[in-house]
Amino acid sequence: MQSSNPVLTRLGEAARASRYETGYAPGYPGVQPRTMTMDDVVVRTVALLAITGIFGAGAWVLLPATSVVTYFAAFMASIAGLVLGLVISFRQITSPAVIIPYAALQGVALGVYSRAFESWYSGIVVQAVVATFGIFAVMAALYKLKVLRATPRFTKFVIGALIGVVVLSFANWLFYLFGLNLGLREYSVNGHVGWVPIIFSIVIIAVGALTFILDFDAIEQGQRYGLPERYAWYCAFGILVGLIFLYYEILRLLSYLRR
Repeated sequence: MQSSNPVLTRLGEAARASRYETGYAPGYPGVQPRTMTMDDVVVRTVALLAITGIFGAGAWVLLPATSVVTYFAAFMASIAGLVLGLVISFRQITSPAVIIPYAALQGVALGVYSRAFESWYSGIVVQAVVATFGIFAVMAALYKLKVLRATPRFTKFVIGALIGVVVLSFANWLFYLFGLNLGLREYSVNGHVGWVPIIFSIVIIAVGALTFILDFDAIEQGQRYGLPERYAWYCAFGILVGLIFLYYEILRLLSYLRR
């Protein structure tokens, strides 16, 4: 199974490895282990979102608004979350004892950065949250109704587009560090924004939304392959990563439009 979300790309391998370890294969005698269901993934995704929201609200309320220490803490939480996320992804960790701290770290970073954006543009956080979950709900409905399916051609297009926007974003950031700017991003909080950064941000949001189709398909295939129940945490983690990515990009786009 292929997914644009690196968290969910190797579920097929995990399913085969699990059947080998347990000695169980569908259609053959043996004790069938408790397998993952879509409901399991939904419940754990909601739990991770709740943890992220609680820690985000705590950081928003409890940490000083204008303190350098606060922004340093948010930066360190972002770095720690990134490292932990990469470890979870590459090692396919399914333990909630590791995945839950990731959600908490991301919550702290989200809380601090969201409050900063809210201080610059009143009401922007609520708009970004509504837009993020609205897009997710629309993509889930389109997948459920089979309007969009993860065909091989669709998968290649989305993965290629995702790689393209990530490479362009990283290149623009590198040029910016050396005093140049390709014009794809605006890094100031109140500087003039042309049409190019706005269009580029819309493209990133569109690509990010389409990746959910591939993720839904990967989870459905994992269920069909008989992944153990514990992989529901791993799949929920993958959905959380996509939602956080989408939220940050929507927040950026709304800040452009507010200018």
